[in-house]
Amino acid sequence: MPNILLSSVGRRVELARQLRMAYDRLGMFGRIIGTDIDWLAPAFQEVDEPALLPRFTSKNYLPELLKVCRDHEVDAIYPLHDGDLRVLSQFRKEIEATGTRLAVVEQSAADLCSDKMLTQGFFQKLGLPTARYWIPDQLPPSGELEYPLFIKPRNGSAAENTFRINSPRELEFFVDYVPNPIVQEFLPGPEITTDVICGLDGALLAIASRQRIAVRGGEAIKSVTIHDERIIQACHEIAEQLPARGPFTVQCMMKDDVPHFIEINARMGGGIPLAIAAGVDVGGLLLSDLAGLSVSGLQSEPQVGVYMTRCDESFFLKENERDLPASRHIRSG
Repeated sequence: MPNILLSSVGRRVELARQLRMAYDRLGMFGRIIGTDIDWLAPAFQEVDEPALLPRFTSKNYLPELLKVCRDHEVDAIYPLHDGDLRVLSQFRKEIEATGTRLAVVEQSAADLCSDKMLTQGFFQKLGLPTARYWIPDQLPPSGELEYPLFIKPRNGSAAENTFRINSPRELEFFVDYVPNPIVQEFLPGPEITTDVICGLDGALLAIASRQRIAVRGGEAIKSVTIHDERIIQACHEIAEQLPARGPFTVQCMMKDDVPHFIEINARMGGGIPLAIAAGVDVGGLLLSDLAGLSVSGLQSEPQVGVYMTRCDESFFLKENERDLPASRHIRSG
């Protein structure tokens, strides 16, 4: 009876529903615990046990997380937000002392994935194509640069403070505007995101790639599944060299029909429901891996040409429903 915790569950309503269906398909009994900083997190309406926690930057985050793990007998944590990764990996010993396992890479790999500069260097060491990149102090003279360029924070997330740069004047402005920036060669795309599903011991369980068609706030709202053997083989090598532990995503941009690798997000991607719709039983694989069961009968190649188009869905709550029943609600101190 594996109980899983989804940290920073936020808007991941569809994922919570699909995991619940995986429990049912496998005939497993278990609970899905979801944590967030906001009682209005939509996915709180779909998980079995919603738990309010302070921000991961708070000194109270770890003790309250440990309490949730103990109170709900959590078997494994699957992070859904970049911000949680480094804290979870840093306090692995304390968390796993509660009996909870972490589907999170080791701290050195978490640091590598959260720093875009280190990630680019990692790709280069693996011999994978990637964008040329510079930190501001290392930029060549403006006349030697080819525009457009692209700028983003080294430790950014959800496409915040990312901009295309079209001229030396824009470069001068955005280098000062973007916090801790990295400047990159502009890659025209399209963008390919690959879900790499690994077990808690790093065993590779499945790979599914999707091309982003439309994005809103850093999240894909229209995508289609694809297959590119070059990307698949690169993801095998990335998983081995990190080394992987739990699901993660690899992002690349196409240029001249060559995939250029740009980022690794060491957590479950927001577009993973498309991989599930294309035939990858992500929930079944993760639950079986956690329970120590064979996954051989659950592994299958994703179908190519499956499209995802997303819409908004609403939950409506009244003020007197703010405090959920005690069995489903944990207050943050």
